Amino acid sequence: MNENETNETTDGLPMSFADATIEDFPATLEFIRNLWDYNTYDEQETRAVYEKVIDDPNSFIFFARAANGSYCGMCHGDYFQTFWMSGLTCYVSSLIVRRECRGRGVGTALLDHALARAKSRGCKAATLDSGLPRTAAHTFYEHYGFEKSCYGFEKYL
Repeated sequence: MNENETNETTDGLPMSFADATIEDFPATLEFIRNLWDYNTYDEQETRAVYEKVIDDPNSFIFFARAANGSYCGMCHGDYFQTFWMSGLTCYVSSLIVRRECRGRGVGTALLDHALARAKSRGCKAATLDSGLPRTAAHTFYEHYGFEKSCYGFEKYL
């Protein structure tokens, strides 16, 4: 993991942010499995996606780590052109905070870092979605300043 920045969360927890490397894959897989525990993930398939993400200049994945080196949170997303904003938009597809780190400002720090990166890339907006049952996450996003703007739909192919 390449260290990018160090700061503190809202409760003074020293936190560093770093872009993910291939060596961080086990931590990524653990975050994914913990958040979406109703899905099953093939390790090889997930690793192949992970490798594409870390090699794609229009994608990002980074971690928040505590001073002791433990992983506290992960953020993944993409930059894409959209007619909706007539320009570049940032889609935050995963914002995951380890349960024992919640309520300490880690999610806010991850979003702050992601949106600062998006702004420096020239993005006009940031979007995200959240599963219907994740009401605590919805409250967090609204408190952060995101607004409900659409219904999300998906269809498996």
